[in-house]
Amino acid sequence: MSKGAATRERILDRAVDLAATVGLEGLSLSDLAKATKMSKSGLFAHFESKEDLLLGVLETAHAYFIDTVVSPALREPRGEPRVRALLERWLAWQQAREAGGCPFVAASNELDDRPGQLRDALVAVQLDWIETLATAARIAVEEGHFRPELDTRQLAYDMYGISLAFHFYHRLLRDPEAAARATDAFERLLEASR
Repeated sequence: MSKGAATRERILDRAVDLAATVGLEGLSLSDLAKATKMSKSGLFAHFESKEDLLLGVLETAHAYFIDTVVSPALREPRGEPRVRALLERWLAWQQAREAGGCPFVAASNELDDRPGQLRDALVAVQLDWIETLATAARIAVEEGHFRPELDTRQLAYDMYGISLAFHFYHRLLRDPEAAARATDAFERLLEASR
């Protein structure tokens, strides 16, 4: 990796943490320069525009999510064990990210009604994740772990709902029972899917 690429990666690593806390729109070049101990002009040498930086933040967060949640879960046995691993690792991702929680939740609150390249990139990441969940559920049906008539898109929707509720209870309300509640809701969802 070249020195420039390594610097860009270091900037994006720090920017993901900051964006999870202050949001994409709240990510200022001044704060990022301070956090990376660089000048603003030094930051701009690695990005064509602020939008380019923010797209890089989404891409980097997505890569972390794949490495932390998706790839390890996909190594689990096909079927219900894989579906379980996807949600468990997703919730663990949110808990481990103490610097603001899930950057995608923060970004979706900002970008849901704003057309443009950033929103399109976020939507693509989230649709890919939803498809991953639905595909894992379809495989669980094929493996005989879930009932044949299961609406796998609905299961993905319900799993997303559990994750958003967990984020709300864990991050905003600081509810010490958030993880237990999410686990209980997920167990009921799995039972209904069998």
